[in-house]
Amino acid sequence: MTSRQAAIYGLSGLELTSDEIDYISKASPLGFILFSRNINNLEQVSKLVSHLKSFAQNGETLILIDQEGGRVARLRPPLVRDYPPAEVYGNIYNKNPEKALRAAYLGAVLMAKELLGVGINVDCTPCLDLSLPQTSDVIGNRAFSAFPEVVGALGRSVAQGFLHEGALPVIKHIPGHGHGAVDSHEALPIVEASLEVLVEDFAPFRQSNTLPLAMTGHLVFNAIDAENVSTQSSLLIEKIIRGHIGFDGLLMTDDISMKALSPDISITTHAQRALQAGCDVILHCNGEANEMFPLMEMLPKLTGKALDRAEKAMSFLKGNTSKISETLAEKEWRELISDHFPESPKNV
Repeated sequence: MTSRQAAIYGLSGLELTSDEIDYISKASPLGFILFSRNINNLEQVSKLVSHLKSFAQNGETLILIDQEGGRVARLRPPLVRDYPPAEVYGNIYNKNPEKALRAAYLGAVLMAKELLGVGINVDCTPCLDLSLPQTSDVIGNRAFSAFPEVVGALGRSVAQGFLHEGALPVIKHIPGHGHGAVDSHEALPIVEASLEVLVEDFAPFRQSNTLPLAMTGHLVFNAIDAENVSTQSSLLIEKIIRGHIGFDGLLMTDDISMKALSPDISITTHAQRALQAGCDVILHCNGEANEMFPLMEMLPKLTGKALDRAEKAMSFLKGNTSKISETLAEKEWRELISDHFPESPKNV
């Protein structure tokens, strides 16, 4: 893979502006992330993605999206199928684990096929956070369950579904957002739980520690590092994410423009601190030029272990040569979830 900037950027609209084209061609970032503001119809998305991929001189460009199902879905019917939130699979698991695991796997297979159809090759899912009484509503039904073993098993099934088709899943929000009582988009969650309690939050991520991509959460864990937000904590990244959890894949930040990170500090300083702490890639989502262009000018290229991890992640894009029939997968998936999630027409 040719040298790429250690960054993934959001974009301002349905097509690239002349300034975006100029900056992207110079920066050559690892990838881009799409949001609702970038989506009108499938033909337009496919055209935008092709344009983004054309900047890469050699090798793949990662094109990300948050397509979890439920309320977090940038592509919606009638463009794609209607998918349930993670909680639905957790509810099925409570009655029939085998059925739930198969349903989660097939749902991911179908979602991957739709995304790959327009050139999107990375989905920021599964959410491996626990659903606890104190968990912020920003997570809510995006979590599979309160039980680590259930979250871990279902998350692994979802990840395997994407990988089978040649799309990359992103486990999030490592090391766990379950004890975060506030929305990190708006404020900084301070977690007071003991390390003995937090081990439960870490458990689902340990079950998926061989997967290629993970996204941090912006929280402060007082039991680990009371001075630094997790994304900027070398202690937490080294001892918990790389150590206890054992994740050695490509580690990206959650959106570096979120309000959990102090607005009194520049976006470039936040990015520098995250890289110095051990994150491999900076994720910047809002598409605002006054933030994005300074980042494009200062962020480094991927080197060393970060480059190795990126190349390893890219290798998973090949998928399994034995693809699953979309028609058969959809039929079985709908039968498995029918009692918990009523059918919605595909209408693609």
